[in-house]
Amino acid sequence: MSSDLIALEAQVREDLAKTSHPSAPWLEAKMDPDGKPALDVLIVGAGQSGLATAFGLNRSQVTNILIIDKAEEGKEGPWLSYARMHTLRSPKDFTGPDLDAPSLTYQSWHEARFGKAAWQKLDLIPRELWAEYLIWFKRAVGLTVRNGCELLEIASAANELLAATIAQDGTTETLYARKIVLATGQEAMGNWTIPAPLQHLPPARLARCSDDIDFAALTGKTVAVIGAGATAFDNAAMALEAGAAEVHLLCRRAEIQVIQPYRWLTFRGFLRHFCDLDDTWRWRFMRAILELREGFPQATYDRCARFANFHLHEGAPVEAAHETGEQVELRTPRGTLRADFVISGAGTEIDFAERRELKRFAGNIATWADRYQPPQIEQSPRLGRYPYLADDYALTERVSGVTPWISNVHLFAFASTMSFGPSGSSINAMTTAIPKLVHGLTRGLFRADLARHWESFRAYNVPQAVIPRQNEAGEPGRGQPAQSA
Repeated sequence: MSSDLIALEAQVREDLAKTSHPSAPWLEAKMDPDGKPALDVLIVGAGQSGLATAFGLNRSQVTNILIIDKAEEGKEGPWLSYARMHTLRSPKDFTGPDLDAPSLTYQSWHEARFGKAAWQKLDLIPRELWAEYLIWFKRAVGLTVRNGCELLEIASAANELLAATIAQDGTTETLYARKIVLATGQEAMGNWTIPAPLQHLPPARLARCSDDIDFAALTGKTVAVIGAGATAFDNAAMALEAGAAEVHLLCRRAEIQVIQPYRWLTFRGFLRHFCDLDDTWRWRFMRAILELREGFPQATYDRCARFANFHLHEGAPVEAAHETGEQVELRTPRGTLRADFVISGAGTEIDFAERRELKRFAGNIATWADRYQPPQIEQSPRLGRYPYLADDYALTERVSGVTPWISNVHLFAFASTMSFGPSGSSINAMTTAIPKLVHGLTRGLFRADLARHWESFRAYNVPQAVIPRQNEAGEPGRGQPAQSA
């Protein structure tokens, strides 16, 4: 490690120590059914959101926590797996998991790693460097992650606890926690979607953009990419750079979307207070934003357009698909084309049944469709399937009283968007969203322990001063604690 990074980590420790007030411990562990201390919070997912949540909890003296992730160490999050852009799309000065601690920002790390001149010359943050920064961040704030650990099921347990069944190294065990945070990114409440006309195709002909795709095998092949968001373009570019003979990108819209609504909404008023709006306005805003979908930057388009064998088809949703020998024939309103391989870049869909960890209570998770009926002109069945979250990111019940314990399961992922706007999975919202989540978690823990806090207060008898008292003979006596009037 360079001397500049060593100095930066020392600065981090000093900054955090100077801003640690109040640092008094305030939680006592609950006992699990095995007589062992249960976790206060189990965080599922060690990407940027999971790490920032753990950091925020530690800053609030909630330290009896555990972060788990199914990926191997250093591969958490999408950055070194299915994220295929060259750089982040967010401007380099957007801050993220640092939670307003200057020494923890990406800029501070980049300057310590490469020098201030390199930061000034930097346009956008390279994807691999962001992944490296997150590894450094984890070390700098003293977080540990249990890797290779997958959540299988969440259930209720005695003593107001949650039971999390996990798998690791071929064995299963149960972890007990007072609260669980699902910080699992895009797939938290569903999965990457495959449009219905393509769902019958075999894996040899079809992959989702989140899959581990062998792009080298596409050399000399004709590839069709379904979708026209930034992720679809990234996958099209990977195929082109791997030597595909032709790449066709099929856009459902008559005109491709080039406006990025997330740039408009990145101001503190919206990010901090969107969740305070009534359901009418929250639905109106997020329907407009999510139906519009995200645009893509110029560099994302140019990465594909520089290839003469790249073809963009607008107004071309896939209506039908069938195999013809070694190829797939795709029918669209603009005509029919054949491809050797199809990549679905059509985004994610909310489907609680897709998540086995939710199977015990998936049918009782309240959705937006359960809680709000928009005007006819604003209806969207797709968005109605998003979970309707409480003000602390907790799941809510569709039928009250059936699974009351799910109020201790908190969702901080893309599926939080309808209730909170950009939050989980959004770098631009972390500075406002993480404190809101942490506030909700600590509020719930405090309220659940209210009787204990009251008894602790009643028993508190530490004097702040000693006042000399005279004895009965009028002589000075030993000091006695001051008594209240």
